[in-house]
Amino acid sequence: MGVEIKESAVPDAEFEEMKQFVSDYLAASVENEEDGGRMRWYPWHSAEYRFNHTLNVVELATDIARREGADLDVVRVAALFHDIAKLEAEQERHADEGARVAREYLTTRGDYPQSFVDQVTQSVREHSYQGSLDDVSLETQCLIEADILDKIGANGAVLMLLRMGYESRTHMDAGEMIDRVLERGRDAARRVESDAAESVAHQRLKRVKWFREWLEAEIPGIEARDQDADSGNTR
Repeated sequence: MGVEIKESAVPDAEFEEMKQFVSDYLAASVENEEDGGRMRWYPWHSAEYRFNHTLNVVELATDIARREGADLDVVRVAALFHDIAKLEAEQERHADEGARVAREYLTTRGDYPQSFVDQVTQSVREHSYQGSLDDVSLETQCLIEADILDKIGANGAVLMLLRMGYESRTHMDAGEMIDRVLERGRDAARRVESDAAESVAHQRLKRVKWFREWLEAEIPGIEARDQDADSGNTR
């Protein structure tokens, strides 16, 4: 008896259309603002960064889902829509708004099963959940883990260094900023549940630790400066 091959509910061509829709929606969210928007001077609050973050989360979530046996279509579509309302809604409302936009898109632009639409929108709605990942579906867990993981590692370090410039800090503050990424990475490693996500978290933590060591080796005085900051002393 042959193995049953399940056809994807979302063909690649339709997924590409979804990607374009999300990209255009984020761009329009910024263009429609009159006052420049919430913290728009930070690059990671721009439409370009938000879409790049979305694509990173899609890739991470899909990889985790594949390794953990979750529904790939639900996970990758939910990942694509998870932050679609991030630039137009308040932080505490963006997940609900994103779920609303996802439902409207999926019910008006395709012939997707109701159960599929419900699963996708549930994952989008719950992706900001701060409780135990045991409380959510496997698909939502994959999305939450991917969203967490994109903020750590080399990518997280680069974003934190960009923040230094916007806060008029000098390179001597780099150790302190990278330590924040390390702490975020440790928090992520403690929170994720799946073996796949734990593996990624530890790999990314290791990269940031190496970078921290390179900073200490190449910037004289940075370690002493960090110690003074920890003790509350100023120079």
